[in-house]
Amino acid sequence: MLCHQVPYLSRLNYFLKNLFMKFMFITTIAAALLIACNDSEETSGTTEASHDSHATSTLTPVEMPAMPEVPSNARVFFANLKDGQTVTSPLKIEMGVEAMHVDTANGILKRASGHHHILVDLDSVITEKVIPPTDSVRIFHFGKAQTSAEIKLKPGKHTLTLQFADAMHRSYGSRLNSTITVEVKQ
Repeated sequence: MLCHQVPYLSRLNYFLKNLFMKFMFITTIAAALLIACNDSEETSGTTEASHDSHATSTLTPVEMPAMPEVPSNARVFFANLKDGQTVTSPLKIEMGVEAMHVDTANGILKRASGHHHILVDLDSVITEKVIPPTDSVRIFHFGKAQTSAEIKLKPGKHTLTLQFADAMHRSYGSRLNSTITVEVKQ
């Protein structure tokens, strides 16, 4: 009743209904795209078998560009840590890479380039799978081309995986990762 008595309230009511419908439409489309673009593949320790099946899977609404080329002699490594080493927390980590360029994760793909991630007590991420964002406990992302970091670890035995990814955060898989175990003392 009040809407018909005050003309601008009628227009405001129409505007808000329209805005709500547009919001619901955009939210529905965004949710559909997220569901379509996310893969249900799990991370894997050392197998690359799913790479070929992933490449031939059904197409999603948005095609992803091909992964950048990786030189045959490329590798990543922990420059200052050795497998089985006893360390203290916070732990200083120096990340190394050979035959690749460390670059920012800016979405611009370049041949033989990428950025580092450190996975704590997690398996490596399979080729082409997007690495989840940093959670500051188990996943550390270095998208600003960092080659060193300091992380806090609880006392005990931990597996550290250095995983290299392209500018779109897609993993290079077992081809460019290195895993070591460290013992953190108090």
